[in-house]
Amino acid sequence: MNDVEPEPERRVRAALEASGLEYVVRRHGRVGSLAEAAAARGVSPDRLLKTMVVRRGVDDYLFVLVPGTRTIAWPRLRALLGVNRLSMPDAEVAREVTGFERGTITPFGARHAWPVVADARIPAAGTVSVGAGGHGVGVTLDADALLRALNAQVADVTDPEASP
Repeated sequence: MNDVEPEPERRVRAALEASGLEYVVRRHGRVGSLAEAAAARGVSPDRLLKTMVVRRGVDDYLFVLVPGTRTIAWPRLRALLGVNRLSMPDAEVAREVTGFERGTITPFGARHAWPVVADARIPAAGTVSVGAGGHGVGVTLDADALLRALNAQVADVTDPEASP
């Protein structure tokens, strides 16, 4: 077994340690669904936060923290940011600009300290989990402390995910 921590996970751990946050790293291996990931991290699906990379313009990105059971409400996010157009970069661009693969992205240890917008439901969530730079690993911590550490702008920017 390889005990060497991958470089993206090292960056996340270093950023978390520098933040002074209390957190728990949970390693669970790859999972096949949001529900599996939430269960493996000991949180409900709405407390597993997705970190979305959103592009405002050329070399202008931000992170949006979205509860696992919700999706970005693009008109409200555009209105909040005062822009007419936003987009999500493809997987390769997201990896290049953050240093993380999709499914592992987190504001902690990313290549750039971009602004963070967090959905308004997150502060009331209590304990939440975010990505930790690798597949099958997450960080569990207090939602309010997370938002303070990231200096996140909190706003109603999501809708419930559509049922399949």
